[in-house]
This record gives sequence, structure tokens and C-alpha cells, in this order.
Amino acid sequence: MRAVADNAMPGSEPKEGRRPASVLYQRDKKTKTSVLFADAFARIGIRVGGLAVIAAVFTIMVFLIYVSLPLLETGGVTGTRALSFGASGKPFVATQMDDQQTIVADVQADGHVTAFHASTGTPLETASFDLGGLTATAFASTLKGDDILFAFADGSVRAGRFDLKASVIGAQALPQGLRKLDARDLTDGNAIYTRIPGQFRRTSVELSLLAPIQIADAGTSIVNADYRAGGTAERPLRTFVTLDAAGTLRLSQASTELNMMTGEATTHVSSATIPLGRSPQDVRALLLNTQGDRVLIALADGTVMRYLTRDFANPKLVETVKVVPDGVTLSAIAYLNGESSIVVGGSDGSLAIWFGVYKKSPLTADGIVLTKVHADFAKQPAAIEAIRVSQRTRLFATADATGGIWLHHGTTDRTLLRLPGTPDANGLQAVVFAPKDDAILGIGKNGQAILWGISVPHPETTLQSLFGKVWYEGYGEPNYVWQSTAGTDSPEPKLSLIPLIFGTFKAAIYSLMLAIPLALFGAIYTSEFLHPRTRGIVKPTMELMASLPSVVVGFIAALVLSPIVENWIAAIVIAFGVLPLTVISVSFLWQLLPQPVANVLDGFPKLVAYFLAVAAAVWLSVRLGPLIEVAFFGGDFKKWTSGAGSGQPFLFLLLTPISFATVLLATRPLFNGAYRLRLREQSKFVAGTSELLSWLLILALSFGLAWGGALMLQSLGYDARGGVIDTFVQRNALVVAFALAFTQIPLIYSISEDALNAVPAYLRSGSLACGASRWQTALWIVVPTAASGIFSAIMIGLGRAVGETMIVVMATGNTPILDVNIFNGLRTLSANINVELPEAVRDSTLYRTLFLCALVLFGVTFVINTVAEIVRQRYRKRAAQL
Repeated sequence: MRAVADNAMPGSEPKEGRRPASVLYQRDKKTKTSVLFADAFARIGIRVGGLAVIAAVFTIMVFLIYVSLPLLETGGVTGTRALSFGASGKPFVATQMDDQQTIVADVQADGHVTAFHASTGTPLETASFDLGGLTATAFASTLKGDDILFAFADGSVRAGRFDLKASVIGAQALPQGLRKLDARDLTDGNAIYTRIPGQFRRTSVELSLLAPIQIADAGTSIVNADYRAGGTAERPLRTFVTLDAAGTLRLSQASTELNMMTGEATTHVSSATIPLGRSPQDVRALLLNTQGDRVLIALADGTVMRYLTRDFANPKLVETVKVVPDGVTLSAIAYLNGESSIVVGGSDGSLAIWFGVYKKSPLTADGIVLTKVHADFAKQPAAIEAIRVSQRTRLFATADATGGIWLHHGTTDRTLLRLPGTPDANGLQAVVFAPKDDAILGIGKNGQAILWGISVPHPETTLQSLFGKVWYEGYGEPNYVWQSTAGTDSPEPKLSLIPLIFGTFKAAIYSLMLAIPLALFGAIYTSEFLHPRTRGIVKPTMELMASLPSVVVGFIAALVLSPIVENWIAAIVIAFGVLPLTVISVSFLWQLLPQPVANVLDGFPKLVAYFLAVAAAVWLSVRLGPLIEVAFFGGDFKKWTSGAGSGQPFLFLLLTPISFATVLLATRPLFNGAYRLRLREQSKFVAGTSELLSWLLILALSFGLAWGGALMLQSLGYDARGGVIDTFVQRNALVVAFALAFTQIPLIYSISEDALNAVPAYLRSGSLACGASRWQTALWIVVPTAASGIFSAIMIGLGRAVGETMIVVMATGNTPILDVNIFNGLRTLSANINVELPEAVRDSTLYRTLFLCALVLFGVTFVINTVAEIVRQRYRKRAAQL
């Protein structure tokens, strides 16, 4: 660049190497190397940083998918070992395997016990049950298999313990002369010693047998039985149901009292006869639950008779149901873990799961009806002969007449594995399910066996169970339920994410309903009407709200706001109407002020006046709340939400905004055109009075229309309760909405206000020059032009609410329910991760499901942001044309 003086002397020539006197300023056009380097560094740094952010987000998504994907795998066989236990010629009545797959032990009908090393099939020496030379005619055991019952031809029964006991000992306590079985195990012939870090685990068979109890008439053989053990160590209670050859069905309880001083045990036996009315040969199985209050009699033709035995002395037949199709016989039946569901196997290889559903049926004494719930399992090629169930999950294995063993999961209706090979094509005499669900042992009638190692870590998760309705035990119909854990292994894990997704959007939507109007109107007022000096105070103050930690907001909401909402709920509900009506009424009254006075009070005094109006509205709501609660809600709003009193008052409140909008649209022609022209001819006071009267008229018509609509809806049977309004609990969505709105308002306000200020001034000037008022300019010119920024602000506020954790954790009851009721709780995806993660074992189903929650939350925010960006770009292109 070169600047030359206009008055340079003509003919003057500059000397060589010297700047001419006429040149006032000269600049070298060459850019410094440091500037070029800084520019290149910044350009590369920005690109690398942007790509790094994209890569980080993509990596997080890939990691979440990687951790969650195993939830959909069915599992597989990890190993197969062929073993030979030798053909004894006597059938097994019970077989057990310990949780480390060390010992397999079986019991025969004469009480003889044989034990084998599970890995090598090496026989072990062990004691047997001394049955006094008798052979059991019937046998039963508990689900775990360690409590057993022998029944005999003389009408007696004997209970005992058949336990695979494990203990940890030091190396110095090892007996001498141990021989090696494999790389892991040693034996002394009686027990197995397994190497563990620094110690040894000793596993052996432990037996005990109680004295016989005479149940049937002497000499009358017992042909079928089932057995459950419970009670405490001091007062054990044994319950068993028996069927003798004479057709007599008995329910018996043996309670033992142990004298802690002398060690003497006294047993008391009580029995009750259950009417059967069928031949003993027709009975396929007896099923008894641990509580002893339910007995199922399964007949060969597929009929199941359900007896209610809560009144022990007076058992009652409450239901008879056919559980297999016509032409099919019942070949196997068993309780699933929890003893609520029964697995039914048919002679055609079919499977079905039934459980009791409470339907208030008049056909049953207790209103419960046995219902077929799961029946989509693959059909096996031959009749189901044996069903073995897991001790900890809803897994169960079925063996058919060809020796094939299949693995199923009850809740998800899935056949997971079809185990390869069979120990005996002529059928099996024993199927053993390992206690940890990691192995299945099949023993053929020829003594050959196969031990399958299996891995099914997540059998309870499918796309249907995670995102669809599942029919769980105790529920009247399929439903979306989240209940990850319980006090025992009996209940089914319920892992539907739908209640969590619903709760996430419930909290976000209710909070946005409060935050958007306050933040948006505040931004419009600050940008278009507030004095710049006052704006410089108000906006930073609003933005300071965003700096408050969410845990503090949640803490205050839980301990301060929640009790206030509970105690003043009627006043708060009324305030939603009183506040806007008061502010609007004050606005109309402001128009009655003389113009000089209004000009003097404009700006900060006007803002103070509106704050005073808000305070007056709050005071008025507090004063009117108890009066309206008594007049319209029976004196107790919380009791009213539970169904007491009439639903008309709240219908009136809900219909009032709709009625107001309807009346406003209907009367619009009356208060436009000629009416507006007449107002221009009047003084400011007269025009303001006319506007106030028209506002009061519209308000009166709206209230009348709303009351009439509420009366009509009530006469038609409609009630506001049962939907958005229902039973009140202290920590509810309304409290969460207040707390979340407090955190959303600064974000939406600040971004919206910046977007409004970014609208070019010439658009405002043009609108005002055409005669539009400041409010008309703001509403029809400024807001549409800034729509892209306002929409982005709302989406950012939505994302803030969707991802919020601590406020939701502390201010709600964390109840994962599907209910739009604003007066009850919820659980969000983020809060669920926070609450459940401490209980989740690494790589467990719950652990991976929580990662799936994170993935869903990631996807929700990604979709929200993508949609927001698309809409923002459209608004931006439209605004760019102005």
C-alpha cells in the first residue's frame, strides 16, 4: 500500500535509496513467517481438534455397541466330554453335581449312593443311605436336590439330606497318599481336593437320614410324592404330598423342635386328606410349593387339578384345566425356579409354560386362573421324558425319548441350545443341570454320559424383552417392566427399557412446559423492551443460574421443594392460572396510566412493578388455595386425586386454556377492524378502559364455556383423574419439572436472547416505520427471523433435561413406571445408570444392560441434535433471504 501527497513538487526526483518526501506511508506487502506459521498451526489444529471430537464420539458409540451386543447372543457349547459311569442296572432316583463340576453323585431306589469324578469318571467311595433293606417306591426332592424324601411300600416315608459339601483347607491339612486325577484335582478315594490359589477345596458327599414317618395305612404302598423343606435351623418344617396305591392323596407336615440344651429333637406330624377321585395310575406327577399352600395333581391325559391348601385341614379343589392339546398326553411336568410357573412337556415333543393369573374369575375360588403364557419353544422330535430346571434363573433343560437334550429359557420363549450328541439313543436315566448353569450332564441307561460345558450368560435378554411387552409371573397381561434385582433368585429379571425411555421424556417434556414460556418470553422482553442498562444486569444474573450444580438443585428439590409442593399443592395448581391472569390484568391496568407517568415509569420501574404483580399473584394463590380446596376438592386435594369427590373442578381447570383460545378466535372479528379504528379516535384512558373491559368479557365467556364443558364431560363419564392427574406421591414429576426448569431456563433464555439480538436492526426499523407497535414487531418480525436460534435453544434445553441425572435421582421416587400422571414418580435412563451401576457385576446381564441404557441415551441425544440441526438450517436459509 502506498499513499502519495497531492501537493508533491513537479519534477522532483527522489534520491536513490531514500523514500521520497511526498510518500507519507509505505508498507511491505510480505506477510511475516510467524503469522503464516500461526495461521497454518491454527488451521491444522482446528481441523485435527474437530476430527478428534468426531472420532471420540464415534469411539464412544462403538464401545457402547461392543459392550451391549452380547446381550443378543444365545450362547453356545464350550466343551464336550464323554464319560463312562458303568451300567448299574438300577435306575437313579436322584443325581447331583456340585457348583465346580467336581463330583457327580446319584442315589438309587434302595438308598445306594455312587459318586464319580466329573471330569474323568473315576468312581469314589462313599456311604449310602441305610433304608433298612427297603426299596423306595416313590422319591422326591427339592429344587436344589439336597433335601430328599424316600417313600416305601409299607406306607412310610423317610426324609434325608443328600449334599455335596465343599470346604477350604490349607495345604498342611491334606491327607497323605492322595492320587492325581487330572491337572486340577486330587483324591483320597472318598473326596476330591481341588487346587485353588494358596489353598485346597475339599468336596465330598454328605448324607443324613431321619427316622421314618408312617403316612399311609400299614402295608399300603406309596406310589407318588413331592417334597419341600423349609423353616429355620431350630424349627425345621418339612412338607410333603403323597399318593398311595389305594388312591388316597395326603398332604403332611412334619415340624421338628430342637432342644438347644439337650440336643433332643421332637417331631410332630399332621396330615390332611385331599379328595382326588382318580385312579393312582392316572396320576403322572404331584407338585407342591415350598409354602405348602398349593398342590397340583398332573394326570396323564394332560389335566391339572389345582388344590388350595392354605387351610391345612380343609384342602379345596379350586381349578381343573387341560394343559396339553387333544390327542397328546402329558409326559413331563416341573416347577420353574420360583415355583410359580410350571413347564409342561407333551408326548409330541411340545413345551408350554403355565402360571396363575389373577383375573377375579368366578370359576375359581381364589380368582386365579392357570394360563398358558409361553408356548413358542421349538418342538423336539420325540416325547419329553425329563425336565431339569436351573436353581438361579428361568433356564431349563428337556430330554426327549431319543436322548436329545435341549436348553430353553422360560421368560423369553427361546430354545437356546440343542446339545450335540447323545449318551444313549434309547433314552436317559439322568439329566443334571449344574448349579451355576455352566454345564449339563446326560447319563444314558447304558452308563455312558456326556458332560456339556455351556455358556449362556444373558438368556433373559432379547429385543422383545428389552423393548417389547413380556408376560411376567404375577402380571395379568404382557407389560413393560423394569425390575433388575430382587431379594432372591426366584423372581424373573425384568429389563424392559421402555419405562426408562418413557420416564426420560416425561421429565423432559414436563420441565420444558414450564421452562419454554418463562425463558422465551423473558428473552423477548429483555431483548425488545428492557432498557439496555437494565438488560446488562438482568442477563448476567439469569446466566448465573446455570452455574448452580445440579446436585444442589436436586438436594433442594428433594428436601425443601418437595414438602412445599405436598403441603401447598392446591395453591400451586391454582397459581398456574392466577399468575398469568394477574400479569395480563396488570398489563391492561398499566395502559390506564397517563402517558407522562407511563414514560417516567418505563424501564426498571416497570420491571419492578411486574415483579410485585407476580408476588401479589403468589400471595393470592396461597390465600385462595385452602378455600378452593375446600370448595371444589373436598378439603383435601391429595385425597381427591385418589378418586374422592367430583372430577368436574379439575376438568374446568384443564378446559379453561382451550376455552380461552376458542373464545379469543371467535371474538376476534368483533375486536378488530372498525373496533380498532374507533379506539384510535378515543383518549388513551378510554381506549385502555375499553381494552380492559373486552379482556374481562373474554375471560368471563371463557370461564363459562369451560365450566359448561366440564359439566358435559362429567355427565358423559369423563374424569381428569386416571391420566395426567392421578394419585399424589410426594416426590413426583411436578417437583422434577420445577427443578429441571430451573436449570433449563438460563440456557434457553441466554441463547434465545442472543438470537433475538442478532436480528438486523433494519428489520425492526422497517416494521416500526410501517406503523407496527414494538410488540407486533417482536412477534411477527423479530421472533420468526430468530427462529433458528430459538429452536436451537429449546433443543439444547431438551438435551439438558434428557441427560440430567442428579436432580432426577434425588427429586423423584425412582419408580420405573409407565404413567403420565404428573403427581407420581419416574425413572430416567441416566438416573437408572446411576442407581443400578453399584450393584452390577462386571460383564453380567445388568452390567451390559446399563451400557445399553447409555447407548439408547446416546442415540436419543444424537437424534434430537440431528433433527435440531436440520430444522435450524431450514430456518437459517429462510432468514438469510431477508
